[in-house]
Amino acid sequence: MSKLLGRTGGGVLLVTAVLLVPLIVASCGRHDEWLVFRGEGGRGHTRNAMQPPLGLRWKLELQGEEGDGERAFAFNNLVIRDDTMYFGATDGNFYSMDIESGYMNWVFRTGGPVNSVPYVDGENAYFGSNDGHLYAVDRETGEKTWAYEDGRTVQSTTLRHEDWIIFASDGAGTWFLNAEGELEHEIRNPVWHRNSFQVFDDTMYFVQGPPDNQRTLGAYDLETLEHKWVLPDEVMRATWYSFPAVTDDYLFNATTSFSGDHLTYRQYGFDRETGRILWRREHDSDFGEHEPDHLYRYFRDLLNILDYQAPAVWRDRVIHTGGDTMVRALNTETGETEWETQLSRRTSSAPIIAGDYIYLGL
Repeated sequence: MSKLLGRTGGGVLLVTAVLLVPLIVASCGRHDEWLVFRGEGGRGHTRNAMQPPLGLRWKLELQGEEGDGERAFAFNNLVIRDDTMYFGATDGNFYSMDIESGYMNWVFRTGGPVNSVPYVDGENAYFGSNDGHLYAVDRETGEKTWAYEDGRTVQSTTLRHEDWIIFASDGAGTWFLNAEGELEHEIRNPVWHRNSFQVFDDTMYFVQGPPDNQRTLGAYDLETLEHKWVLPDEVMRATWYSFPAVTDDYLFNATTSFSGDHLTYRQYGFDRETGRILWRREHDSDFGEHEPDHLYRYFRDLLNILDYQAPAVWRDRVIHTGGDTMVRALNTETGETEWETQLSRRTSSAPIIAGDYIYLGL
């Protein structure tokens, strides 16, 4: 997520670069249901093994974006239930498609680009739109169940925790709706845009900071409705803060700052219960022969992708990419570099781990 800064026992993993990450994840749906962003604990890992080389099963061309002709970003990560994939796109539509055939079950039209990541339960798909609404749509028929109007663009992850549907709107806050779409709780915060969060063990990571410390992020107890901890000041000097991955003991995330002629990446390991920093590693971007023509513009483009810098966790390794040509594996306990590899092009997605392979977009 980004701040509004006055502007708006291990093992070996092999890296396989692909261009169709959404289809890679979709093929994992046969055994693992990916109902929430980046799977269980946000770890970007599926139990399903896939052996390269992979082949193209089908391809979908989405409608063009309406409006002033500005370049549209690729649709955000999909979620999967019962071999059906659900996702929104910058064309203003939300889609339900069969994984195996690519058959379109239904299309739901909104009044703006759909840049949020949805959640799907047994009855509905929940997602936000830039038209200022959070929608619940019947996942069988594609008909609107209800819509909650917030009035601000909704470009966050969406999730359900018990009877709450939770989402965030840009520069406004985080909202907790009941199953009928009625507001029950809120955390007002004008600082944060494009929020990505998850719930693990009745705790929400990362929620926006409290009224007396709004420019931070933290852990929020969903039983007491109070912040358990917020990130230390030394973490909060970046522009971008990635979606966190959690295990029973640890929380992992990464940040990026624009440093003029390069990007500065920092990777963190935290104690999940206290928020204490256990280790920190810092790297400068390495683009090899593929330095962007306009680095700042390239960086701002990366910030439109909710999975930007999201770590993937596999055994005692945490895998990071940052939009340069490097893939790095750090030890989960110490943060020491286990290995790093330089690819032939810039990475364009967070890593996904299936079996003994890492899949990512270039």
